[in-house]
Amino acid sequence: MDVAMRDLPCQRVQVDEIWAFVGAKARNIREEKAAQGWGDASTWAALDPDTKLVPTFRIGNRDLEEAITFKQDVAGRLRDRVQLTTDGHRPYITAVEKAFAGKVDYAQLIKIYGRTGDDRQPNRRYSPAICLGPDPHRITGKPDPAHISTSHVERQNQTMRMSMRRFTRLTNAFSKKVENLAAAVSLHFMHYNFVRVHQTLGVTPAMAAGVADHVWSVEDVCALL
Repeated sequence: MDVAMRDLPCQRVQVDEIWAFVGAKARNIREEKAAQGWGDASTWAALDPDTKLVPTFRIGNRDLEEAITFKQDVAGRLRDRVQLTTDGHRPYITAVEKAFAGKVDYAQLIKIYGRTGDDRQPNRRYSPAICLGPDPHRITGKPDPAHISTSHVERQNQTMRMSMRRFTRLTNAFSKKVENLAAAVSLHFMHYNFVRVHQTLGVTPAMAAGVADHVWSVEDVCALL
């Protein structure tokens, strides 16, 4: 994928990050385990909502340094100027400026959340907050208000949680090594881009984006080894 995902003709890109952990959650680990890669791990992912292609992803901390590295990788794979949408994570603003140098139509979609009921009650403990509505913010360029959205990349997050057991919440199937997490995510996106036929498109995302000319088989993926 690193070789194939170059000079992509994407017109719109949505970006989000999904949380997981290696070994144990950050608040529960000792210093020596943190040095081994244990703790919280975010998977940053970009998605083209038109072709459903995931051009690139990155596993790391949810901080400014990782955001900059990821955004530079995204920018380096695109052929033309794109409309970019992210959530309100603050490091994105600096990262996008450094990666695209203003040559992007960029907006943030900030969702406003609230809660109902008593959070101390058992039936509320693991319930998600209620989204009260979106608040779009233009950051750079002239993004089309009709396409300021993160819905597609958030749906991709759900696909990850349903496809990879280690991303399921409240489970003991978490990754025990960061290398295992990276391998699982890499295999997932390879299958998603090249093997799995998208129901809406009728082809794979790689075919819709012109990266591949046929549906890959699992045997084709294994042959890369």
